[in-house]
Amino acid sequence: MSRRVLALVAVLALALAILTGLAVQRGLLGSEEQTATVGGPFQLVDASGASVDQEVLKGKWSAVFFGFTHCPDICPTTLFEMAEVERQLGDRAGDLQTVLISVDPERDTVQQMAAYLNNPAFPKRLVGLTGTPAQVDAAAKAYHVYYSKSGEGPDYTVNHASYTYLMNPRGRFVCVLPYELTPDQTAAKIAAAMKAGPNAERC
Repeated sequence: MSRRVLALVAVLALALAILTGLAVQRGLLGSEEQTATVGGPFQLVDASGASVDQEVLKGKWSAVFFGFTHCPDICPTTLFEMAEVERQLGDRAGDLQTVLISVDPERDTVQQMAAYLNNPAFPKRLVGLTGTPAQVDAAAKAYHVYYSKSGEGPDYTVNHASYTYLMNPRGRFVCVLPYELTPDQTAAKIAAAMKAGPNAERC
């Protein structure tokens, strides 16, 4: 297969992932379709160096977010706001974990991830996951998350989707938590899902 054909296939695959992610974010897919398409098996490494898979999402409500430790704005803002969400949930906060999956495996080593998570302003129940480029790419594809490296040298950045997915304690998709929501709105959506029970499929 020629390089031109391979490049075209790659562009089309990326465009499909972006469009699917936008459709989910904007609620254009029905709830059954969303549940079926968002999430899936992955193999990553946590901040202690232990290998983990999708089972890490079971047993708790999970706010799953794709970002990176050198992110200047979206990622820390999301984590600061999730810390406020924990406070607003009160006693129910113990049933929620925030899961940051890196889209920058080149720089986000286990040691870097551990250091980044050690921020008192971030959620108390914060899980950081990273892995090889192939592992990260597989996880992003399972969640229809777009990301791309931008720039050269040590100060490059990574463009990525800004929304967060709420997964129920069964590890199934519930709803999108858009970046534009306030902590009050996010907490209300999560509380509504919790009230519906561990099999909830919408907020």
